[in-house]
Amino acid sequence: MRALHILCREFKPFPSVRAALVDHSPVEVFKGAVGPYGKVKDAPSFIAFIGDMDDRNIQEKAGYLGEGIILEATALNLATCWVGGFFHPEVAGSLVSTRGHERVLAVTPIGYAPDDWSWEEKIMSGFGRSHRRKPLNELVAGLEEKRWPDWMKMALQAARLAPSAVNRQPWRFEVGPESVTISVDIQRDTFHISRRLDCGIAMLHLEVALQRCGLRGRWRFLEPPKVARLLVDALPDAEVPLHPSSRSAGPEEAVPDKRPPTLP
Repeated sequence: MRALHILCREFKPFPSVRAALVDHSPVEVFKGAVGPYGKVKDAPSFIAFIGDMDDRNIQEKAGYLGEGIILEATALNLATCWVGGFFHPEVAGSLVSTRGHERVLAVTPIGYAPDDWSWEEKIMSGFGRSHRRKPLNELVAGLEEKRWPDWMKMALQAARLAPSAVNRQPWRFEVGPESVTISVDIQRDTFHISRRLDCGIAMLHLEVALQRCGLRGRWRFLEPPKVARLLVDALPDAEVPLHPSSRSAGPEEAVPDKRPPTLP
């Protein structure tokens, strides 16, 4: 778990949100079944995603931070699961020592999954239908698909595959020549989980795919129902061209360039 402790300490893309790894059984944190997906059993540790509620963009920032850490944990062959509604935030908060206006917005158990699923787990997973995804033509507006550059195709596909509460996939995308704007489908939250947190997860997927294409982006946070706009820049040595109608973008609130560190 040393690598995860380092990750939680050093991956800080926003000052108002943080992650804390708790080397303590989370049995009292969870409420039995985690939505329609199954139960958390025998996990030795958990990670809490903690946000300062004075930040009006805290939900999307928590989703972005949390998914970055969950993807890194998965790369370490650890089992994880987003839990946003079926846990006791006051219990989790007492274990991570929240301060001021902080609140635990979501958690993930950390452990090793068994090779074979039990009958109960197979039934619960099938009921959850967690792997079905909406087609992009239901999610994307703006620039015609035939005009999408390669980076945009990859980024949108990556965002489409992002996890969300009960697989509701609340994100909608509006694409321009060098930007992707993400919004929520409706502003009413369900299952006691913010749709904007889900959109923050999709934001992380968009940016990871963008970097895979040799590009970098800057996020600008927007007013509801919009969440944020990703403005795309070419890296100095990038070989992937921007759209031919490239124009310089206006002012934006940039996300600090602090990615998960290379883990030992």
